Amino acid sequence: MDADTPFPDGPDPQHAGQAPLRFLPTPAATAAPPHDFGARVLMWKQDPSVGEIGTRSAYLPGPVLAGPRDARIAPGSPGIAAVEPDARGDFLPRPDTAQFDAVHTFAVVRQTLTMYQRALLAAGLAMPLPWQWNSGSDTRPLAVYPHGLPNVMNAYYSRHQACLKFGHFLPDSRERGAAPDAAARVYTCRSFDIVAHETAHAVLDGLKPQWLLADAPPQTGGLHEAFGDLTAIFLALSQLDQCEAIVAQTKARLHDRSYLADIAEQFGAVLGEGGGLRNADQDLTLAEAGTEVHAISQVFTGAVYDVLADMFEHERNPAVDDDAAVLHRVAAYLRGLLLRALIAAPERAAAYVDVVNAMLRLVQEDGKPAIYGAFIRAQFARREVIDAAAAMAPWVPGTPVAPKVCDAPGARQDRHACCGTMNLPEYRRVERVLALEERELASWCAANGRPGACALPQDASSSVAAAAPLQLAVPPVAAPA
Repeated sequence: MDADTPFPDGPDPQHAGQAPLRFLPTPAATAAPPHDFGARVLMWKQDPSVGEIGTRSAYLPGPVLAGPRDARIAPGSPGIAAVEPDARGDFLPRPDTAQFDAVHTFAVVRQTLTMYQRALLAAGLAMPLPWQWNSGSDTRPLAVYPHGLPNVMNAYYSRHQACLKFGHFLPDSRERGAAPDAAARVYTCRSFDIVAHETAHAVLDGLKPQWLLADAPPQTGGLHEAFGDLTAIFLALSQLDQCEAIVAQTKARLHDRSYLADIAEQFGAVLGEGGGLRNADQDLTLAEAGTEVHAISQVFTGAVYDVLADMFEHERNPAVDDDAAVLHRVAAYLRGLLLRALIAAPERAAAYVDVVNAMLRLVQEDGKPAIYGAFIRAQFARREVIDAAAAMAPWVPGTPVAPKVCDAPGARQDRHACCGTMNLPEYRRVERVLALEERELASWCAANGRPGACALPQDASSSVAAAAPLQLAVPPVAAPA
């Protein structure tokens, strides 16, 4: 099929009747669960290669059952055998075991979902953040497979399978001239960043199901990848101990090199990146990124990271408040601001400028200092997302800023360097492509003497003898010009 052949007309059947999201007023708080609801878990609180963090215990409020599982997240089957809680209801298996991987992966997914649920509640919005397939009659949880992709250097979120799957693999040792060491096996589920990133795809897909499709404009795809990377950063900063570690590592200068800006350090090292798989603290612009979604996403990620650094520097006052507490507070506001801006963006073909304008409007409605809007305009102008002249001019509340670099009409996403989620066939509308090919086949058969069903003769030789000569419907030869 020609690359420019359009998909069949009509809406995607999976979303044909899906209404835009509507928020309801926050209901009165229900009674808090009993104190015996909740579990301690042992987990990697950063990438396994980040030695200064390592494994730590964390507390997950709310019921956690054997698996571990709860109402929204469950272990995939078949998979790792269900992990049973200890006598105190906690999940504290030994690291470097399958049971530990199951607990760690569940914990990061749960923390990610809880973080964004809290962000909306803090803004007065009642929303459980449904998975894409959830409805009044379908409340299936997200299935998690920590070891779901043996010998695969990737991980993905699948809407059709309603799951997250994580790969594990042995690094290539041929350059070292040594046999592979089983102890060197890399498990992507052990990366705090990778699990948070893939969970973010599931969260955003529940809000904006059209955004994940490959025929959306490049910047729309960039928003999905950027949201994944920013979620890993925001989840780290949702935990005070990590805020303290970052402040200590950077002496409160977020543009100093740290594990916060590096995404998936262990995986990046295996690929020879010399650091994380991606870095949020860079200066890439939209004009430099082209249509490659991996690069485009870094533009948005970098701009938000710069806004975070600006807001933190503006708010910090060590004589009055602890730097880690300030960083924790600023990150909490910014992640909620970003999530609300994404929700406010168009259901289809969202561009970066749509999200920027929503952020500016919300900052003003939230009553935040005017300099917050100035930070947003300046950093996105530096990345060529919005027009620099408009960013420098006095901003009139309610006036949208103009874009600087836009997707070209008909531009197609280049997803080759993206995570496994972005490269799954289900998001490329493969079913539509196959249906179109089937229709073309049916049309050809009807035009060439095969209009109905053919019964297969009992004797194969008789079928050859009885078969009519194939008459081709040959298109007429074009007349000379």
